[in-house]
Amino acid sequence: MIEIENLSKRFTLHNQGAAVIEVMTGAQLRVARGECVALTGQSGAGKSTLMRMIYGNYLAAGGSIRVGGLDVTRATPREVIALRRETLGYVSQFLRVVPRVPTRAVVAEPLLALGHAPGAAFARAEALLAQLNIPERLWGLSPTTFSGGEQQRVNIARGFAHGYPALLLDEPTASLDALNREVVLSLIEEAKARGAAIIGIFHDEAARARVADREIDVTGFTPRKAA
Repeated sequence: MIEIENLSKRFTLHNQGAAVIEVMTGAQLRVARGECVALTGQSGAGKSTLMRMIYGNYLAAGGSIRVGGLDVTRATPREVIALRRETLGYVSQFLRVVPRVPTRAVVAEPLLALGHAPGAAFARAEALLAQLNIPERLWGLSPTTFSGGEQQRVNIARGFAHGYPALLLDEPTASLDALNREVVLSLIEEAKARGAAIIGIFHDEAARARVADREIDVTGFTPRKAA
């Protein structure tokens, strides 16, 4: 479902004399349907960079990233938008929404964008919000005023509203209490059971051990400095 071949990435620091930093080279990764792969490695090793390249936020310097047959490195903006709408979900650490949009609408938006009936979309959104212990009195308010933990749970609800065939999860259990951590891990297990291919970053070792089928240390993709 997700196939990465000979992927490389570099950043050019234009405010520092156009210095070039090689971040990644020769990355190889395949994730099958129903499989969860955890990215590991020290801070700065390139875990988040790899996720952002898969999602199309960062351009690759070389290689290919195929998600459901589409090569993200060569896709048009229209194709990337369609991929994100239909195939590839991304739960980041931070909730980014338009101010004043009610929480239930934020969560329902992926389903509405796919043409689901509003009644069914909002029912799914409300079921997820209840499952993730967001009080009903907050559903009609904008999540921009919520606590960090509440915003994270809204972000998770939004990411799991549609049954994406592929999912990217960036620290989905960070800062959650035991009750909500269990809910999120159960959602991940349900996504695997229906055949979703998942790539995640889990600093919570117990969570990683529970849901990940394999671990990939991205340090192996980082170019080594010459001696």
